[in-house]
Amino acid sequence: MTIPFFDGHNDTLLKLLEVEGADKVRPFIEGLPGAHIDLPRTKAGGMAGGFFAIFPPPLKGNLGSVVAGAAGLDDKLPPQLAMADAQAATNAMAAILLQLERAGAVAICRTAGEVRAAIDGGVLASILHIEGAEAIDTEFYALDVLYAAGLRSIGITWSRANAFGTGVPFRHNADPDIGPGLSDAGKELVRVCNRMGVMLDLSHLNAAGFRDVAAISTHPLVATHSNVHAISPHARNLVAWQLAAIAESKGVVGLNYATGFLRPDGRFDANTEIDLMVRHVDALVEALGEDGVALGSDFDGAMVPAAIGDVTGVQTLLQALLDKGYGEDLVHKIALGNWLGMVERVMG
Repeated sequence: MTIPFFDGHNDTLLKLLEVEGADKVRPFIEGLPGAHIDLPRTKAGGMAGGFFAIFPPPLKGNLGSVVAGAAGLDDKLPPQLAMADAQAATNAMAAILLQLERAGAVAICRTAGEVRAAIDGGVLASILHIEGAEAIDTEFYALDVLYAAGLRSIGITWSRANAFGTGVPFRHNADPDIGPGLSDAGKELVRVCNRMGVMLDLSHLNAAGFRDVAAISTHPLVATHSNVHAISPHARNLVAWQLAAIAESKGVVGLNYATGFLRPDGRFDANTEIDLMVRHVDALVEALGEDGVALGSDFDGAMVPAAIGDVTGVQTLLQALLDKGYGEDLVHKIALGNWLGMVERVMG
């Protein structure tokens, strides 16, 4: 039995941006070696849709070298990214998703009804997300343009600071309580997104910024790809009070498959057992209830357990939940239903 699922976070657009040559569409449609997600594997693996992230990468070094600092020895964040550079990368990745839609590979969905229609029609339902709001100006002109292109979800920060807030460092044995809260522009971004029906993602945001969003936002609190700090004490993971705040708002957390955010030792090691993923799900269900837990793989942006491998391995995780004693109804909620419910509440 293949269980359809909706993924809370992937970095496949960045992977496609890095493909040599002008044609970024054909590799996705025909198969992209070295990637976690491409169209053939989404069909084979039961992926019904997901949030496709736009992440403007660091200008110097590479993402791998930044994340390798997850076991780092200091709390320094990567340098801020200039708006012009962020906008160039953001526009390029948004264009790739639009090209994929024109080719019939995905449907960019702006409402819950469009998500359901795409899934019912067998087309990969894609919600445009940005991970780090560096491409958005404080007058929000770029936000209007991106919204017209299909943007319906924003992570205010990646693990660096910007005009709106401050992220958390890639650091193990650390708490997310580092740095200041949202700027005035960041608080206004929350209000504007609430009015527009744009979901706010708290993954990567520091504790003070999280508190500000919780105080201002009228939407449920969401962390699309974060895990449980009590199991893996990484700054990227959620501590007890954050989970309680998400639960109180009837929000959702998507399980992150990145091994460094799963493991108690914080190591990025593909030899990570599926049982550890199940432990995080257990803790999330206990903290958030059956309606508050979903999937947020971080595919194409992280090292995942070898037993998962790529998008075709998600069924292994879902079967592990069934084997643990999770009922079929609950597994279907975690796989698909809880994200669809959140989309309905925020996007309409």
